[in-house]
Amino acid sequence: MANIITLSRFLILFVLVVIAYQAPPALQLLNVPLCGVIFLMDAFDGYVARRRDEASQFGALFDIAVDRIVENVLWVVMADLDLIPVWVTILFITRSFLVDTIRSHGASRGQTPFGMMTSRLGRFLVAGRTLRSIYGVTKALTFGYLFLIYPLPDIAPRLYLTLTREIEWIKDFFVYTSVFLCIIRAVPVVIEFLLREDGPLQILLKSKPSQ
Repeated sequence: MANIITLSRFLILFVLVVIAYQAPPALQLLNVPLCGVIFLMDAFDGYVARRRDEASQFGALFDIAVDRIVENVLWVVMADLDLIPVWVTILFITRSFLVDTIRSHGASRGQTPFGMMTSRLGRFLVAGRTLRSIYGVTKALTFGYLFLIYPLPDIAPRLYLTLTREIEWIKDFFVYTSVFLCIIRAVPVVIEFLLREDGPLQILLKSKPSQ
């Protein structure tokens, strides 16, 4: 059941993308609640997995894969619609490939994506429900707000011109808060991977010839 919910998020995403590019401005506002549904389902599939005892390594990896697809597609769309700078999209895509490559290495050793974090700070920033929830809510608000303001110049041009400064300020707040959380949650994953006994840094040090 949990995996079906995760798959549904994937399908809703492409409905959202079609609306963003093909629907008239008024109908594009539908993407605001659709975006909320996608992120709420992200929390709901985990709840269902725990309640129905369906938690598994595959389920965790599948959930993260869909998370990444949803997130990266939305960042690409936002950059393509000229709502955010391209570097923001590049940052999030780079982070997703880097972190998930590290997690794939852990999965090959039987470790879950969050279970591989060993330090207290790493568990709090990466695996802890508090930061995960804050990060998820921040991204949901960011995407929802961007979808809200995108059709405004066509739907309410006078309002948009009057409030342009305020609209842009709120947009920057959401986008850069998401960027900040993205970075601080990725850094512990990379550091712990580099410092682990079989990590690339230790292998490099051991491979150095003795003087």
